[in-house]
Amino acid sequence: AGLVRLHILHHAVEEGPVYGLWMIEELGRHGYRLSAGTLYPILHGLERKGYLTSHTERVGSRTRRLYHATPAGEQA
Repeated sequence: AGLVRLHILHHAVEEGPVYGLWMIEELGRHGYRLSAGTLYPILHGLERKGYLTSHTERVGSRTRRLYHATPAGEQA
């Protein structure tokens, strides 16, 4: 799980804001098989610890939560 967290932070820093479904697909390309029930608690934990911050954005008829790396997340 630690490597998954680092991978998420890497993408949040290098790719800019990330969202859950994209992150699941991206981690899948790197050999990780995560469900939404596994990923979202990790994202929320990283946000609680101050490594990520999030906001919602409207995309068509959907609402998407985007996660951004904080300075602490960039440093990690």
